[in-house]
Amino acid sequence: MSRDGDLPALDDPTERRDHLHAVVERLGVPGLFDVHTHFLPPRVTEKVRAVFASAGPLVGREWPIRYLDSDEANVERLRAYGVRRFTALPYPHKPGMAEFLNEWAAGFAARVPEALRCATFFPEPGAGEYVAARVAAGVQVFKVHVQVGAFDVRDPLLAPVWEVLEASGTPVVLHAGSGPVPTEFTGPGPVAEVLARHPRLALVMAHLGAPEYDEFLTMAETYERVHLDTTMAFTHFFAETTDRFGEVAGGVAGEVAGTCRHPGDVPDALLPRYAALGDKILFGSDFPNIPYPYVHQLEVLEALRERHAALDDAWLAKVCWRNAARLFGD
Repeated sequence: MSRDGDLPALDDPTERRDHLHAVVERLGVPGLFDVHTHFLPPRVTEKVRAVFASAGPLVGREWPIRYLDSDEANVERLRAYGVRRFTALPYPHKPGMAEFLNEWAAGFAARVPEALRCATFFPEPGAGEYVAARVAAGVQVFKVHVQVGAFDVRDPLLAPVWEVLEASGTPVVLHAGSGPVPTEFTGPGPVAEVLARHPRLALVMAHLGAPEYDEFLTMAETYERVHLDTTMAFTHFFAETTDRFGEVAGGVAGEVAGTCRHPGDVPDALLPRYAALGDKILFGSDFPNIPYPYVHQLEVLEALRERHAALDDAWLAKVCWRNAARLFGD
């Protein structure tokens, strides 16, 4: 583990890192298992950072990434925070890119022992074959981002992919919610159709499915292998972001919308259901592409007990480590 002095100058205050370590110790878990972090090939990283810096149509607002260091520095930072397992989660935005990303991610996992073996796919000829090959090679999790990829999860070219992944049980971190900017491809409807055809898919709905929290929560309640990740959820930044398109929030709009502390926040009315679903919620952060200190994600989850008493340390210990350790066999 790195000493505090080994980390780059821009970092979370020492007292906040100490608080993170204290919470992990109190929960009685080995550390944090962050299922939603991003490490990409250098040129792709540069382009992703440029998209966020532009505040363009894919992000919809100013989004100053806090952690702009190298992969090596950011890996050391996660280690210093007590993150014991994390992901790379590459995702393509055009055909012919997925296998390039998959090769890079395989090398990253080989270099970084804490990293899960990650891969991705795109609706293109041969996708079923290369996904099957990656599964056979030991890939532990796939990433899909339908907003960035601009594709429909019901695309016929993905039919063999879903068949392979349903049979293997390999988890897929799926960003299909309409945040931060809705498109014709986002939302719960297409995902619900895929699950109806492949009910044993192990999907992890990124960002709790924001802003369609209710619909994606219902999927996790309905299907045995569907999970949710906490990425950016409950943070004030994300509440402000999702508030910009609250009209697409489906079931969240209407009778439960008035129970939110912030208009775009997760409604209080859903919290008892998250408590009851405590075995299927996983810690995620979106590090390093976040505009606030890493520890903030844990702080807002820890504070949920003030809104619903059942979201206590036992629930948080499952979210921070035990659920992901079970899902990924760690």
